[in-house]
Amino acid sequence: MSGMTSTTAFAKDALPPSPDFARKLDRLAEVAVRAGLGVAPGQEVVVTATLDAVPLARRIAEHAYRAGASLVTTLFSDEQSALLRFRHGSESSFDIAPAWLYEGMAQAYRNGAARLAITGNDPSLLSGENPDHVSRANRATSKAYRPALELIAGHAINWTIVANATPEWAAAVFPAAPPPQALAKLWDAIFAASRADLPDSLAAWKEHDADLHARADRMNGRRYAALHFRGPGTDLRVGLADDHLWLGGGTMARNGRYCIPNIPTEEIFTTPHKDRVDGRVTSTKPLSHQGTLIEEISVRFEGGKVVEAHAARGEQVLQKMIETDDGARRLGEVALVPASSPIASSGLLFLNTLFDENAACHIALGQAYSTCIRQGDNLKAEELTARGANSSLIHVDWMIGSNRIDVDGVTAAGALEPVMRAGEWV
Repeated sequence: MSGMTSTTAFAKDALPPSPDFARKLDRLAEVAVRAGLGVAPGQEVVVTATLDAVPLARRIAEHAYRAGASLVTTLFSDEQSALLRFRHGSESSFDIAPAWLYEGMAQAYRNGAARLAITGNDPSLLSGENPDHVSRANRATSKAYRPALELIAGHAINWTIVANATPEWAAAVFPAAPPPQALAKLWDAIFAASRADLPDSLAAWKEHDADLHARADRMNGRRYAALHFRGPGTDLRVGLADDHLWLGGGTMARNGRYCIPNIPTEEIFTTPHKDRVDGRVTSTKPLSHQGTLIEEISVRFEGGKVVEAHAARGEQVLQKMIETDDGARRLGEVALVPASSPIASSGLLFLNTLFDENAACHIALGQAYSTCIRQGDNLKAEELTARGANSSLIHVDWMIGSNRIDVDGVTAAGALEPVMRAGEWV
């Protein structure tokens, strides 16, 4: 919790201070608060971050207070302490999660608080740990976090996610570069993808947000019954939920605040029908999931359900993930991203879903977003299920798009219309 840690943890491998870096970091914080979160005067804000993110978290707190926030509470976590659990914890410890903490966060959201997450984890933190222990710990956390996640996924509150570069993450993205150079390069990539390196970042986000809305509107006008993805290792038909809605960019939360949930974002997305997904699909980028790298995923669906799943690396973690519950074997999201998006054009593999999902079309196993169903915010759980929306403890995105993937829209009559060719909009 804020006030309980010092900044000495950040000093190691930190970037040397420079006016240019300070300006961009401050601009990223401003983007996170004003374009991403849309904090309201008098609103509380709950921030989650790792210890490496102290400088960014402080700037975010400053901009939140300048925007009128009544209280900013920052909850810091320590990855190395989390790792110690897997090295020295008792067998029973992996089925425990701090439910009291997550219930407190959920209560804050019920009382009107906004949520801002700062991501930037070591993508391989738990790669060498027991997959069963990792799976059990993730399942326990997912169950405990469910009350808070439902409020976030249902857009009951305004929320956003923004990234902070860390030495471990930088080393994974730029393994050949010396640590200080790797960290500087990752910061530059984050600033560019988040439009924090532009003179008027807020105006740039307003324009980009309008472009994404226009693209979503065009897809909503087509009312496709399904999407058909074709390419190397992929022949997948994704049926779309009844009364589905395409969304992109910002959204109006149920508390009346407009927010852009992901900084950066290049996608438009909607809800698949949980029972109408068939065929095989192969990942086009590695998935970094809860500290484990999963590579070359290949999955086969029948009647909406994963019936076969393989991976060249991290397969045990993949199998444990889809065994979380019945909904973990079904899709909760399908998203379209052009292969020429700024993040894809950077040529970088970020090993972080916030970025990599915005470099390629992707799907997500698990929980669906009620906002992607017409009047979904006013529907009960059983009504959402009847329209095809999936329910699960997890929501895990992984990338299936590239410049070798074609996407067709399938009309209600079964006709195919080109939507993307070689990863680009038609």
